[in-house]
Amino acid sequence: MFELPLFPLDIVLFPGMPLSLHIFEDRYKLMIGKCLQERQPFGVVLIRKGQEALGPLAEPHLVGCTAYVSQVERLDQGRMNIGVIGRERFRINTVDQGLPYLLGQVERFPIGDLNREEQKLAADRLRPWVIRYLALLPEVEDLTIEPRLLPVDPIPLAYLAATLLQVPLEMKQSLLMEKQALALLKELHDLYRREIALVKLMREQQGADEGFFSLN
Repeated sequence: MFELPLFPLDIVLFPGMPLSLHIFEDRYKLMIGKCLQERQPFGVVLIRKGQEALGPLAEPHLVGCTAYVSQVERLDQGRMNIGVIGRERFRINTVDQGLPYLLGQVERFPIGDLNREEQKLAADRLRPWVIRYLALLPEVEDLTIEPRLLPVDPIPLAYLAATLLQVPLEMKQSLLMEKQALALLKELHDLYRREIALVKLMREQQGADEGFFSLN
């Protein structure tokens, strides 16, 4: 168990993945400033109820990802642009609302990593589907990733694949909460097959409409 400042957002952060944030609210300027001073992480958690900014503190989902600040651009009035990297999953046990921001009592929630051989086979089955999906993304999203740069290790590949998927946030949260690496890889394989079929169908149906559609 350890204390972790919490940042509820309309995003799901996965371990090893980068995220850029613009810090402009006083409560989060205070929180990030303290994290920078103490060289400590904060926790990114998907909002379960409430709004991201300029309102009461949102109620978060109970599983999130620690975020370590890797870049800081300081702006006027204490605002900041920061880059962070996700590190490890955690599970919230209790939340203290006595500060301007949420402070969680959390515990680490590592993914089950048994049966590496089966994981490797599942990753090998997933990888070509991710490559096919990447070939579709440049047509509709401002994102390009070289297939040769995809991670070799199964778990980093799974977290990158989960990040790339253009699916509802609740579905991404379900992926983040998966307890076993092998189950996560298999679920991603099924999702990629479904999403690629859906994208192709949407492209065919909307081809007459100036060839534009969105994956969101």
